[in-house]
Amino acid sequence: MRLRAPAALLAAALLAFHATPASAADIMTNPGFEDGLTGWTCSSAQAVSSPVHGGTRALQATPQGNDLARCQQSVTVKPNTTYQLSSWVQGTYVFLGATGTGVNASTWGSPGAQWSQLKTSFTTGASTTSVTIYVNGWYGQGAYYADDVVLDGPGSTPDTQAPSVPGNVAVGGATASSLNVTWSASTDNVGVTRYEVSRDNGSPATATGTSFAATGLNPQTSYAFKVRACDAAGNCSAYSAPVTGTTTTGGGSGGGLPKRVLVGYLHASFANGSGYIRMSEVPAEWDVINLAFGEPTSVTSGDIRFRQCPAAECPGVEPEADFIAAIRAKQAQGKKVLISIGGQNGQVQLTTAAARDKFVESVSAIIDRYGLDGLDIDFEGHSLYLNPGDTNLAAPTTPVVVNLIAALKTLKSRYGAKFTLTMAPETFFVQLGYQFYGPGPNGAADGRSASYLPVVHAMRDDLTLLHVQDYNSGPIKGLDDQYHTMGGHDFHVAMTDMLLSGFPIMGNPANVFPPLRQDQVAIGLPASVNAGNGFTSVAEVQKAFDCLAKGSNCGTYRPRGVYPGLRGLMAWSINWDRYNGQEFSRSHRAYLNALT
Repeated sequence: MRLRAPAALLAAALLAFHATPASAADIMTNPGFEDGLTGWTCSSAQAVSSPVHGGTRALQATPQGNDLARCQQSVTVKPNTTYQLSSWVQGTYVFLGATGTGVNASTWGSPGAQWSQLKTSFTTGASTTSVTIYVNGWYGQGAYYADDVVLDGPGSTPDTQAPSVPGNVAVGGATASSLNVTWSASTDNVGVTRYEVSRDNGSPATATGTSFAATGLNPQTSYAFKVRACDAAGNCSAYSAPVTGTTTTGGGSGGGLPKRVLVGYLHASFANGSGYIRMSEVPAEWDVINLAFGEPTSVTSGDIRFRQCPAAECPGVEPEADFIAAIRAKQAQGKKVLISIGGQNGQVQLTTAAARDKFVESVSAIIDRYGLDGLDIDFEGHSLYLNPGDTNLAAPTTPVVVNLIAALKTLKSRYGAKFTLTMAPETFFVQLGYQFYGPGPNGAADGRSASYLPVVHAMRDDLTLLHVQDYNSGPIKGLDDQYHTMGGHDFHVAMTDMLLSGFPIMGNPANVFPPLRQDQVAIGLPASVNAGNGFTSVAEVQKAFDCLAKGSNCGTYRPRGVYPGLRGLMAWSINWDRYNGQEFSRSHRAYLNALT
């Protein structure tokens, strides 16, 4: 994507020649990056000693992919007050701005390799007490530099008084995977903007009311919670005394699956060079068999259809009666057979209530016709996205997301507790949420970014397995703030750790995707080098599993915890595995069976 700007717009960027900045009442923290990135929240950035405009250090940041390499800082301001904002910059395209309640000021320029000054101004509204100052580059335009960021204007009188400690903390509402924490409001509740809830002394989650639903918990497990109150100035009370609650038995394992599972996709409706496999010929190593694929009659119809591969395309395809009989035989052996919806070519956008209802009707018809155990969601491409302003993980507003959640809840209700529900999103739709969520605050990101997260979150109590595709992926930033590349054990450890420890969406600690249960997560992989980019050898996969499940054999990435309940592995596909001599299924079945 290239930026197109007329000469008049460039002239309006208010660029100036290199000069010593005038004295100003700068209320920024670390405006010249002399203390590194202290006070700033940055991506793809570092403090450098050359080039600098003033002092000994400056900011260098490099956009990568959809990341604009933004560096930003929240500043306390006074209502109904005018502020002048400026910064010295170098680079092809550099942006400077401020956002907040009623504030949206920005400017940009193309100063090249010479220091030039960007300037803009804004006036706060009657209720504006904080703004976010930012500087960033543009897609594919290389590194930019910034120094001597000045916000000229009055700061507010510092508030140093913390609220009182919340009282009457209690834990109840237990299910197999959730507990409900409640408390009485702080007596200084007028100034309280949030409550922070810590589970087992871990990093706190945020609540705006006086209750919090802790989800993604393990069955029959005790957890301790404590709560504190915080105000807008960042003053927080002491934590309350810890209170303990215990989840119930169960956990929605999908009805009888073993402790460690192998999930595979069967090319049941098409051929692609890997060879057709009859249902009766699927090797016994596979616990979950996903029929690929059910596809819509049109992108927005919601009308899902499944047919066996035509004989002209798949010589040796069995009659439907034999296909159904083989499904029954697999189920009698304890296997689960699901219909997988979507795939690379199956774009499904439930934009309307009519499409939602048709989805439920048509998927139910497939499940009933073949006597299947449930459903796998493999939406790719442009099936899911988030509209601008849709930022609440727990309360999405984009129709394609809302309608999918409603459809899945209806199907779960229709088929009951034994209904098996799995999902196979790409990393772009899940872990990318650590950096991007939908189009982002400035609308510049891809609206599909992390758009699976609200679906996973809404269905977490009904979800049997999430097996993110750790392949066909670009580099993804992990919780260590380093980019990880597919094909090695560190990638799988970093991506899985994000699901099992949770992560702040767009780095915001007040907006967290909570961890899933360990029994809900499997690692998604290509079964062979033919099956997809990012193939990982048997040894590297098992090294990753050792690190996650046993805390041993780790590489450079160290996960936030040890996850002995990690459920297993998913592969694309059963057909490609057989084409490769069943190296994946035989090697990993033996490995999983040997784990305690």
